[in-house]
Amino acid sequence: MCVNYVTVKRHELDLFNTVAAPDAQWPAETWQDYAAPIIRRGVQGARETLIGTFGMVPQKSIPAGVKKFSTMNAKSETVGSKRSFSKPWRQGQLCLVPMAGFYEPNWETGEHVRWRIGMADQALFAVAGLWRDTVDIEGAPGFSFTQLTVNADDHPLMRRFHKPDQEKRSLVIVPASQYDDWLDCGDPEFARAFLTLYPSELMAAVPAPKK
Repeated sequence: MCVNYVTVKRHELDLFNTVAAPDAQWPAETWQDYAAPIIRRGVQGARETLIGTFGMVPQKSIPAGVKKFSTMNAKSETVGSKRSFSKPWRQGQLCLVPMAGFYEPNWETGEHVRWRIGMADQALFAVAGLWRDTVDIEGAPGFSFTQLTVNADDHPLMRRFHKPDQEKRSLVIVPASQYDDWLDCGDPEFARAFLTLYPSELMAAVPAPKK
């Protein structure tokens, strides 16, 4: 599942009808516990940009002595039952995670090769996510988020990634025409209707090994 993706630039948020705070900062690529912009429905009804940390439960929030676990991705099949995700899911804390592309490992050569996946027309896009409020160890408030995934064993493109013996998964890419429908969906059962695979013919993937 996706643990690394290319974030959008500040000016590119205009394409999602939202803006970021003037002092907000985030890296060009993000990984676990890195900052990145997400989009949710604001209290005034407009789309709102928050800067959250990637991973629903930040690693530094996991108590000492507890084995570290990843919450960067939430499986659609268990999002309503897993403790890390169930409350935000029930409360309809849905968000969009805007990006230019995401990375997955391809093992078709017998070795791990990082590939970049995005839109065939190279357009920016957004994936379905969940957000939650957080408080760091110093008591400062913030936000964290996760991305929703679905099984992709039969997807022509996404089934090419991860090791041969692993289940194939894909991020849930939300069509631009459905952004507001997703953000406004307060019923978790109805929200499941959005958790589908994106058409492979509208996607593209190329090798992108780390330098």
